Amino acid sequence: MKLQRMVNSTGQSVQRSAVWLLDAAKRLFSPNDNDYPKTGVQPFEGDIQNTSQH
Repeated sequence: MKLQRMVNSTGQSVQRSAVWLLDAAKRLFSPNDNDYPKTGVQPFEGDIQNTSQH
């Protein structure tokens, strides 16, 4: 009986981990659901910083 509970507990842990990973993969590879306004391309209006150390 004790072994059966350990097996069931381990099985449930593996199942929860698999569900968690699959949910993360689903969110990562699903289409974008962001609701940003369509503003088009914005021109760059600034100075490029010179990062070289002279």
